[in-house]
Amino acid sequence: MSSSSALLAQLIDALRCLPGIGPRSASRIAYHLLGRDRDGARRLSDALRDAAERVGHCERCRNFSETPLRPVCSDARRSGDTLCVVENPAQLAAIDQATHFRGVYHVLMGRLSPLDGIGPEELGLDRLEERLREGQVRELIIAVSATVEGEVTAHYLNEMARALNIRVTRLAQGVPMGGELEALDSGTLTQAFELRRDY
Repeated sequence: MSSSSALLAQLIDALRCLPGIGPRSASRIAYHLLGRDRDGARRLSDALRDAAERVGHCERCRNFSETPLRPVCSDARRSGDTLCVVENPAQLAAIDQATHFRGVYHVLMGRLSPLDGIGPEELGLDRLEERLREGQVRELIIAVSATVEGEVTAHYLNEMARALNIRVTRLAQGVPMGGELEALDSGTLTQAFELRRDY
Protein backbone atom coordinates (compact mmCIF):
# COMPACT_ATOMS: atom_id res chain seq x y z
CA MET A 1 0.00 0.00 0.00
CA SER A 2 1.51 3.32 -1.02
CA SER A 3 1.98 6.06 1.54
CA SER A 4 3.37 9.56 1.30
CA SER A 5 5.12 9.08 4.65
CA ALA A 6 8.05 6.72 5.06
CA LEU A 7 7.36 6.49 8.82
CA LEU A 8 3.71 5.62 8.21
CA ALA A 9 4.73 2.94 5.72
CA GLN A 10 7.22 1.60 8.27
CA LEU A 11 4.48 1.43 10.94
CA ILE A 12 2.09 -0.38 8.59
CA ASP A 13 4.80 -2.87 7.66
CA ALA A 14 5.66 -3.45 11.35
CA LEU A 15 2.01 -4.12 12.25
CA ARG A 16 1.91 -6.92 9.66
CA CYS A 17 4.05 -9.09 11.96
CA LEU A 18 0.90 -9.72 14.03
CA PRO A 19 -1.01 -12.94 13.28
CA GLY A 20 -4.01 -12.41 11.03
CA ILE A 21 -3.05 -8.84 10.16
CA GLY A 22 -2.69 -8.23 6.45
CA PRO A 23 -1.95 -4.97 4.62
CA ARG A 24 -5.48 -3.56 4.91
CA SER A 25 -5.85 -4.33 8.61
CA ALA A 26 -2.39 -2.97 9.31
CA SER A 27 -3.29 0.24 7.48
CA ARG A 28 -6.56 0.62 9.42
CA ILE A 29 -4.77 0.14 12.74
CA ALA A 30 -2.02 2.60 11.82
CA TYR A 31 -4.50 5.24 10.60
CA HIS A 32 -6.59 4.80 13.75
CA LEU A 33 -3.64 5.12 16.11
CA LEU A 34 -2.22 8.17 14.37
CA GLY A 35 -5.53 9.81 13.51
CA ARG A 36 -7.63 9.21 16.61
CA ASP A 37 -5.58 7.75 19.44
CA ARG A 38 -2.04 9.12 19.69
CA ASP A 39 -2.04 8.53 23.45
CA GLY A 40 -3.01 4.90 22.83
CA ALA A 41 -0.22 4.63 20.27
CA ARG A 42 2.30 5.91 22.82
CA ARG A 43 1.02 3.51 25.51
CA LEU A 44 1.19 0.63 23.02
CA SER A 45 4.71 1.60 22.02
CA ASP A 46 5.86 1.84 25.65
CA ALA A 47 4.21 -1.46 26.62
CA LEU A 48 5.70 -3.30 23.64
CA ARG A 49 9.17 -1.92 24.33
CA ASP A 50 9.01 -2.77 28.04
CA ALA A 51 7.67 -6.27 27.44
CA ALA A 52 10.22 -7.00 24.71
CA GLU A 53 13.04 -5.92 27.03
CA ARG A 54 11.86 -7.38 30.34
CA VAL A 55 9.70 -10.45 29.69
CA GLY A 56 11.66 -13.67 29.31
CA HIS A 57 10.88 -17.32 29.98
CA CYS A 58 10.50 -19.19 33.26
CA GLU A 59 13.43 -21.54 33.76
CA ARG A 60 11.08 -24.30 34.88
CA CYS A 61 7.97 -24.20 32.69
CA ARG A 62 9.11 -21.93 29.79
CA ASN A 63 6.04 -19.68 30.12
CA PHE A 64 6.54 -15.93 29.82
CA SER A 65 7.93 -14.44 33.01
CA GLU A 66 9.61 -11.30 34.33
CA THR A 67 11.47 -13.41 36.89
CA PRO A 68 13.65 -16.54 36.51
CA LEU A 69 10.94 -18.67 38.14
CA ARG A 70 7.20 -17.98 37.92
CA PRO A 71 5.41 -17.97 41.31
CA VAL A 72 3.14 -20.82 40.18
CA CYS A 73 6.20 -23.01 39.56
CA SER A 74 7.30 -22.68 43.19
CA ASP A 75 3.78 -22.88 44.66
CA ALA A 76 3.75 -25.78 47.15
CA ARG A 77 -0.04 -26.07 46.72
CA ARG A 78 0.48 -27.26 43.16
CA SER A 79 0.95 -31.01 42.65
CA GLY A 80 4.28 -31.71 40.92
CA ASP A 81 3.28 -35.28 40.11
CA THR A 82 0.93 -34.17 37.31
CA LEU A 83 2.46 -32.17 34.48
CA CYS A 84 0.36 -30.67 31.67
CA VAL A 85 2.11 -29.87 28.40
CA VAL A 86 0.62 -27.06 26.31
CA GLU A 87 1.72 -25.37 23.10
CA ASN A 88 1.54 -21.76 24.25
CA PRO A 89 0.69 -19.43 27.14
CA ALA A 90 -2.84 -18.84 25.76
CA GLN A 91 -3.62 -22.55 26.15
CA LEU A 92 -2.20 -22.56 29.70
CA ALA A 93 -4.39 -19.58 30.61
CA ALA A 94 -7.46 -21.22 29.05
CA ILE A 95 -6.96 -24.44 31.03
CA ASP A 96 -6.18 -22.61 34.27
CA GLN A 97 -9.30 -20.45 33.96
CA ALA A 98 -11.68 -23.21 32.85
CA THR A 99 -10.60 -26.14 35.04
CA HIS A 100 -9.61 -26.97 38.58
CA PHE A 101 -6.20 -28.30 37.51
CA ARG A 102 -3.72 -27.98 40.39
CA GLY A 103 -0.70 -29.60 38.76
CA VAL A 104 2.19 -27.93 36.97
CA TYR A 105 2.76 -26.95 33.36
CA HIS A 106 5.34 -27.06 30.61
CA VAL A 107 4.90 -24.61 27.72
CA LEU A 108 6.36 -25.70 24.38
CA MET A 109 6.02 -22.31 22.68
CA GLY A 110 4.99 -24.09 19.49
CA ARG A 111 4.61 -27.58 18.09
CA LEU A 112 6.81 -29.91 16.10
CA SER A 113 6.83 -28.97 12.44
CA PRO A 114 9.82 -30.38 10.53
CA LEU A 115 8.77 -28.58 7.34
CA ASP A 116 9.04 -25.25 9.18
CA GLY A 117 12.31 -26.19 10.86
CA ILE A 118 10.74 -26.60 14.31
CA GLY A 119 12.21 -29.64 15.99
CA PRO A 120 12.60 -30.87 19.58
CA GLU A 121 15.37 -28.36 20.34
CA GLU A 122 13.22 -25.36 19.41
CA LEU A 123 10.47 -26.57 21.76
CA GLY A 124 12.78 -27.18 24.72
CA LEU A 125 11.93 -30.87 24.81
CA ASP A 126 15.34 -31.59 26.34
CA ARG A 127 14.31 -29.47 29.34
CA LEU A 128 10.99 -31.32 29.54
CA GLU A 129 12.80 -34.67 29.47
CA GLU A 130 15.01 -33.48 32.34
CA ARG A 131 11.88 -32.66 34.37
CA LEU A 132 10.45 -36.09 33.65
CA ARG A 133 13.72 -37.80 34.62
CA GLU A 134 13.67 -36.09 38.04
CA GLY A 135 11.15 -38.74 39.06
CA GLN A 136 8.42 -36.56 40.55
CA VAL A 137 6.03 -36.61 37.55
CA ARG A 138 3.64 -39.56 37.56
CA GLU A 139 1.25 -38.36 34.84
CA LEU A 140 1.96 -36.34 31.72
CA ILE A 141 -1.16 -34.67 30.31
CA ILE A 142 -0.82 -33.84 26.63
CA ALA A 143 -2.95 -30.76 25.95
CA VAL A 144 -2.05 -29.76 22.42
CA SER A 145 -4.28 -28.76 19.54
CA ALA A 146 -5.80 -31.48 17.37
CA THR A 147 -3.91 -30.45 14.24
CA VAL A 148 -1.44 -32.44 12.14
CA GLU A 149 1.49 -30.76 13.92
CA GLY A 150 -0.26 -31.25 17.25
CA GLU A 151 -0.61 -34.98 16.59
CA VAL A 152 3.09 -35.24 15.68
CA THR A 153 3.97 -33.39 18.88
CA ALA A 154 1.66 -35.58 20.97
CA HIS A 155 3.21 -38.74 19.54
CA TYR A 156 6.73 -37.49 20.35
CA LEU A 157 5.70 -36.58 23.92
CA ASN A 158 3.98 -39.94 24.38
CA GLU A 159 7.10 -41.84 23.32
CA MET A 160 9.31 -39.73 25.60
CA ALA A 161 7.12 -40.24 28.69
CA ARG A 162 6.43 -43.93 28.09
CA ALA A 163 10.17 -44.61 27.84
CA LEU A 164 10.39 -43.26 31.41
CA ASN A 165 7.37 -45.30 32.61
CA ILE A 166 5.23 -42.21 33.11
CA ARG A 167 1.47 -42.43 32.60
CA VAL A 168 0.39 -40.41 29.57
CA THR A 169 -3.10 -38.95 29.14
CA ARG A 170 -4.57 -36.78 26.43
CA LEU A 171 -7.51 -34.37 26.49
CA ALA A 172 -10.71 -36.22 25.65
CA GLN A 173 -13.93 -35.46 23.77
CA GLY A 174 -14.91 -31.90 23.16
CA VAL A 175 -11.78 -30.88 21.29
CA PRO A 176 -12.60 -30.98 17.56
CA MET A 177 -10.07 -32.17 15.02
CA GLY A 178 -8.31 -29.17 13.54
CA GLY A 179 -9.41 -27.03 16.52
CA GLU A 180 -7.25 -24.62 18.50
CA LEU A 181 -7.52 -25.00 22.29
CA GLU A 182 -7.54 -21.28 23.05
CA ALA A 183 -10.61 -20.84 20.82
CA LEU A 184 -12.76 -23.30 22.80
CA ASP A 185 -15.40 -22.18 25.28
CA SER A 186 -14.75 -22.95 28.94
CA GLY A 187 -17.45 -25.65 29.14
CA THR A 188 -16.00 -27.62 26.24
CA LEU A 189 -12.48 -27.25 27.57
CA THR A 190 -13.53 -28.30 31.07
CA GLN A 191 -15.22 -31.43 29.71
CA ALA A 192 -12.20 -32.31 27.58
CA PHE A 193 -9.88 -31.85 30.52
CA GLU A 194 -12.01 -33.80 33.01
CA LEU A 195 -12.52 -36.71 30.59
CA ARG A 196 -8.92 -37.04 29.44
CA ARG A 197 -7.89 -40.56 28.49
CA ASP A 198 -4.78 -42.71 28.40
CA TYR A 199 -2.83 -42.04 25.21
